[in-house]
Amino acid sequence: MAIEIDPAGESKKVEQKKMTKEELLAKAYKPAEDAMKLHPYFVGKLETSPKCCIRDFDDFAIWYTPGVAEVCKDIYKHPEKVFEHTNKGNLVAVVTDGTRVLGLGDIGPEAGLPVMEGKGILFKYLGGVDAFPICLDTKDPEEIIRTVELLQPSFGGINLEDIAQPKCFHILAELRRRCKIPVWHDDQQGTATVCLAGLINALKVVGKRIQDVKITLVGSGAANIRIGALYMAYGAKPGNLIYVDTKGTLHKGRTELQHTHKEKWQMCQDTNAKNLVGGVEEAMRGADVLSAASTPGPDTIKKEWVAGMAKDPIVFITANPIPEMWPWDAHEAGARIVGTGRSDFPNQINNSLGFPGIFRGTLDVAATTITDGMCIAAATELAKCAEDRGLSADSIIPKMDEPNVFVREAVAVALKAIEQGVARKTLTRDELYKKAEMTISRARRETEVKMREKIIPPVR
Repeated sequence: MAIEIDPAGESKKVEQKKMTKEELLAKAYKPAEDAMKLHPYFVGKLETSPKCCIRDFDDFAIWYTPGVAEVCKDIYKHPEKVFEHTNKGNLVAVVTDGTRVLGLGDIGPEAGLPVMEGKGILFKYLGGVDAFPICLDTKDPEEIIRTVELLQPSFGGINLEDIAQPKCFHILAELRRRCKIPVWHDDQQGTATVCLAGLINALKVVGKRIQDVKITLVGSGAANIRIGALYMAYGAKPGNLIYVDTKGTLHKGRTELQHTHKEKWQMCQDTNAKNLVGGVEEAMRGADVLSAASTPGPDTIKKEWVAGMAKDPIVFITANPIPEMWPWDAHEAGARIVGTGRSDFPNQINNSLGFPGIFRGTLDVAATTITDGMCIAAATELAKCAEDRGLSADSIIPKMDEPNVFVREAVAVALKAIEQGVARKTLTRDELYKKAEMTISRARRETEVKMREKIIPPVR
């Protein structure tokens, strides 16, 4: 049984269909089997498509030469009109060097391209954002920074993706400093936003407060460093957080990190108030929350470690493509709430719930950056979306197919950008809602029409 909490605060028991472990495992591996069939069938997932009318061949004189010259001259005289005459304001570059692709590691830019294409269709279908993969044949952070800087004229925003740490921190910081358009690292900011949304509601279900709970973060890479930072920005006490990397807990004695991993070293100073020294097992003992973003499992996190956590523990195991442990094992060990990064298990704690709506809101007000305040606004609205339709231990966060989730998220982000003074455009809540709803609806209808008319071929 699960306990569902409806918006009025009343509880009711909900029957859940039980599946055997064999059935659950078969379901877990099915997407990989289907992916190997359907990727070559469609030969990738993205293509460009006109958004203007083409009534006959004479229209090309408007969209290209000679008519387009007048538009070029107008932008030359008034550079800000590039957002009016072109799609720049809705176009995002998804940039990677292929050094940290999913949980697969450094597999290179070509092997990373399917992920970036996948990111593109999520951007479009969920947020109405036109995103294009840019896979760079360099691992040099300065070359990456300079390349992205040079790409600015074509794009309204940059989504950094699957870049190894620690260089990803430097790349993000430098690009945010240098660029006139918003630059975002989804593995950091996107994952953190959705984890915070899940945690907000998970704490409501178990009846705990963020300022009181002990949080263990297994993995100290780009995702978890940012996750912990956003937890603290929302109200978690720094001393109540304990990080663990491959060599053990982060504490003030880890002086080897001072010059090689400054973000980890900063966490050594800010977190782990009791200066606990040990490994994952010691760090998890008595913890209220496990927030894992580490090595794919299924045996990275042990059942006995979960059993040693506090009462009603919250377990987020977000490694891809396989979580650090199977969710049913976490439940058997005593976890009250379990979230993974996968859509085929309950409580998908995945950045796919974040970046499409966040960029929609950011682009709709032509924001110059994406702040922590905008991320917290997105997380809070995501949590509210789930709360409005009723919370339970197996339903702490919205699903991607729930109505208006991305529209509401976009509006919350845009309003926060306006409030914080980083928006170039000022719109009302109603104007923002209508704009986001129209743009997202258009993208979904386009896909539906293509499938109906078999422009997108049917799956055999």
